[in-house]
Amino acid sequence: MAQNLWLNLPVKDLARSRAFFEALGFAINDRHGQSHMVSLVVGDPGVIVNLFPESAFAAMAGAGVSDAAKAAEVMLSLGANSREEVDTLTRKAKAAGATVFGEPAEVQGWMYGSGFADLDGHRWNLLHMDMGRMPKG
Repeated sequence: MAQNLWLNLPVKDLARSRAFFEALGFAINDRHGQSHMVSLVVGDPGVIVNLFPESAFAAMAGAGVSDAAKAAEVMLSLGANSREEVDTLTRKAKAAGATVFGEPAEVQGWMYGSGFADLDGHRWNLLHMDMGRMPKG
């Protein structure tokens, strides 16, 4: 069975995307000192999200690059430790240039979340789940 998961996303401007995710507080994995990609480390244990210039991504994927600003191919969901963390990350994303498509709000009485599109249109969902309020049965 697979031991690791790496998600790869195409970006238009690697330096701009790196600055965006750093502004949100994402850890950057510079272990390999690679200038052709940016590796984000998400959570513990760390899931890797690699950002590649669109041309490199297309070559690796053997397919054209989707325009994430026009159609969603995937939504990346991040678990938040609190409602406040959802609010803070949403504010940081907006300040760094993201488009917030779902303002922070309660969902089904036990979840609290928001959603934003990064600089390239990739969709991110922030979600805090209060398991003590989750409906039983």
